[in-house]
Amino acid sequence: MDESFLRLMGSGFCVLRIFPVLCAASIIQAFVPQLLSSARYFNSSDNNLQYWGLDYPPLTAYHSLLCAYVAEFINPDWIALHTSRGYESDQHKLFMRSTVLIADLMIYVPAVVLYCCYLKETSTKKKIASAFCILLYPGLLLIDYGHFQYNCVSLGFALWAVLGVSHDWDVPGSLAFCLAINYKQMELYHSLPFFCFLLGKCLKKGLKGKGLLLLIKLMATVVATFALCWLPFCTQGEQTLQVLRRLFPVGRGIFEDKVANFWCSLNVLLKIKSRLSSHTQLMLSFALTLLSLLPACVKLTLQPSLRRFRHSLVACALSFFLFSFQVHEKSILLVSLPVCLILNEVPFMSTWFLIVSTFSMLPLLLKDQLALASVVTTLGFSVACVASFLIFENVSEEELQLKAFSMYVRRHVPGFKIPAKMLKTWFAVSMMTMSLLSLGSITMEPPRRLPDLFPVLVCLVSCLHFLFFLIYFNVLILWDHRNGRNQKKVS
Repeated sequence: MDESFLRLMGSGFCVLRIFPVLCAASIIQAFVPQLLSSARYFNSSDNNLQYWGLDYPPLTAYHSLLCAYVAEFINPDWIALHTSRGYESDQHKLFMRSTVLIADLMIYVPAVVLYCCYLKETSTKKKIASAFCILLYPGLLLIDYGHFQYNCVSLGFALWAVLGVSHDWDVPGSLAFCLAINYKQMELYHSLPFFCFLLGKCLKKGLKGKGLLLLIKLMATVVATFALCWLPFCTQGEQTLQVLRRLFPVGRGIFEDKVANFWCSLNVLLKIKSRLSSHTQLMLSFALTLLSLLPACVKLTLQPSLRRFRHSLVACALSFFLFSFQVHEKSILLVSLPVCLILNEVPFMSTWFLIVSTFSMLPLLLKDQLALASVVTTLGFSVACVASFLIFENVSEEELQLKAFSMYVRRHVPGFKIPAKMLKTWFAVSMMTMSLLSLGSITMEPPRRLPDLFPVLVCLVSCLHFLFFLIYFNVLILWDHRNGRNQKKVS
């Protein structure tokens, strides 16, 4: 069976959720030794961390171990220690695709469907359209089925957590979010909005009555969940520290590959990675991240509402992506999930962001030979959003939810109005720029003196977009004066 036919087979395999992929060599075998022992986080002759070291929390280890048991039952050669390195076969690739699909169908897809079913003030047609467009989001599809990841698990748990706290099922919601963090540590991007929203709920109920009881329940849930997940890895202090070192690799520097965040873009001009010490980089990124997310968190704590909670998930995750330490290209998925949740509220801006987020991962996708898949899925997603939400008809102040901000500005600048036509023009220029850069990256060889020209341009263009979106979502949060009764929400 040749590679072209294998890719075609992959495109039809997952119905809604799979397309042409060519997975890397065996991932399962990296987690075989020592079963539930934390030895898998240590470098050894049987566990080479440089080859494919485990750098995710315990739930990922348990999930990988489960997959390894199934793989061993089907074909022991797939996970044979040492000899399975570099092993490839059509059956093994099909098995790996299946493990992603099963996780997707069990955790992420039901959460998306249920979330869209409970959208308030939304017609059945729009609910179906929302679910369809969210499931077609190309960024997650390309990374999970092309780059071969299980982001659908952590994002699915996070979405179940959103559903929980939206229904006032705060304890199950907290449990689900703890599972998300214990599957992938990047879910910490969403931790502050969850903390602030739940704390705001407790403060509203009063810390001398029901609020205190809720706070105690939430604390007990968090402590118990983390204790159960980490129990096999906490028998010795050094074991726990080694796991934490793997989860937070500070020694790698402020960034590694070309990632579309502030530091990588700034490094093109100022070379901060070589001029500043690692400690200074860490402190600087911490300070800027904290300052950028503080307004949204303070507002959410003092005035908790579901609409503000969803917007804060976007703003805080985007702040982490832009300014925090050691960010990966695929971390933009942590921002994309909450943007998907407000696709029906602000379809124009949400669609724009989701297209840019996929484009920002272009250098990574090209490494995985997913150029054709990224073009096809992005076009399909764009057409679906335009057809479902008529995004170009929803660019007024009211549709962009900027009326309160516009009225505030008009007090100081009479006649001010959100330039809808200008936004449409910016969108068209943005699409053209991304299309040209994508075409150049795929078809052209960069100059010898500038071998990273196209990845750097992709990062710069994407970063400028993300800074614009960060301002937009913070404006939505800070100038949101509507009470809970008038909001579109999950309830």
